[in-house]
Amino acid sequence: MNKTVLVIGSGGRCHAIVAALGRSPHVGTIYCAPGNAGISRAATCVPIRETEVDRLLDFAREKGVDLTVVGPEAALAVGIVDRFREAGLRIFGPTRAAARIESSKEFAKTLMQRNGIPTAEYRTFREVSEACEYVKSRPFPAVLKYDGLAAGKGVVIAETYPEAEAALRDMLLDDKFGKGSVVVEDYLTGPEFSFMCLVSGRHVQPLALAQDHKRAFDGDKGPNTGGMGAYSPLSFVTAEDEYFALHEIMQRTADALCDEGCPFTGVLYGGLMKTPQGIKVIEFNARFGDPETEVVLPRMKSDLYEHFTRVADGEDAGTPEWHDFATLGIVMASKGYPDAYEKGFPIEGLDDIDGEVFHMGTDVKDGQLVTFGGRVLMVVCQGATVSEAREKALREVKKIKCENLFFRKDIGLQK
Repeated sequence: MNKTVLVIGSGGRCHAIVAALGRSPHVGTIYCAPGNAGISRAATCVPIRETEVDRLLDFAREKGVDLTVVGPEAALAVGIVDRFREAGLRIFGPTRAAARIESSKEFAKTLMQRNGIPTAEYRTFREVSEACEYVKSRPFPAVLKYDGLAAGKGVVIAETYPEAEAALRDMLLDDKFGKGSVVVEDYLTGPEFSFMCLVSGRHVQPLALAQDHKRAFDGDKGPNTGGMGAYSPLSFVTAEDEYFALHEIMQRTADALCDEGCPFTGVLYGGLMKTPQGIKVIEFNARFGDPETEVVLPRMKSDLYEHFTRVADGEDAGTPEWHDFATLGIVMASKGYPDAYEKGFPIEGLDDIDGEVFHMGTDVKDGQLVTFGGRVLMVVCQGATVSEAREKALREVKKIKCENLFFRKDIGLQK
């Protein structure tokens, strides 16, 4: 049908969305703003930043865009969906008010507490001294979450009081992520998993489950990152677990947002944990997860464009269909990430990869592909089982030559 689509964002998640939309028989032209070096092979990249709402709106009008898809949280937090809707343009994503489920940890925790959605005990603080006193009174480890957007890095799991105090000073005194408050939570134990759903008001359609690996190094060691790899499906989540998560967490949250007067449309992401006391919410996001999207969307058999347009039009998304194969992806990151890192290192060997390569932070300089971000590439392979997909991904990722990249070798091994 040659529909024109605009995808907003620049990372691996948006590359995966572009790739999935490219498989739709409905889609003719795909633009991506701002995109990256890898996305430019599958879409026309437009040099407009994801938060430049007026420019994006003008571009969508000028090109006759049939559907805009929002990838990153920053664009949602500045109200891009509200603006596009006011202009009569079809857009996939939640309003600014609904996106508070991610942009404000305090809003999310209050909503959960009020609606009986299982999550960890918590308190919110704006003063360092009060937060420190509370942390002293609770068992360690302590979970400290900056109440706002921090690109996946605003969570610290403090094993000791000095570590907690330093993190609280970072967040509340030095404003490391901006001016805001901190949510202090009790630490939960158990395997984590990501449950993304296509939500349109009270209509909730589950996507395939995935597990992300947040820590930087093998054995779940090192600092938290935006994610070092992911895989799908999951063996440790039973059908009963998934039923509970869908009905008692995801559906209940969608209903609660409707009751609050800010119905959710788009992808509601539940970061969940299977604790000894049952499944509980670690966090909610208001968009596709990254790197989970890169392993979930390749498994989708049905038409992503059709699901997106139904949600954008306020209808039930329809039931997604899935391939039987497993997927596993390994992230290649710049040495030093998630802290300071250097850019501009040449990358070779991508044409030799037997699998999908999603670009997360790349650029082209003088005709040469180079590193540009903290997370640079994600190699995703398929297999009859997760183990088979993992073996392939480990083999393929070693074909990429770049002196400043590192990756975890144990993605998919732990639950």
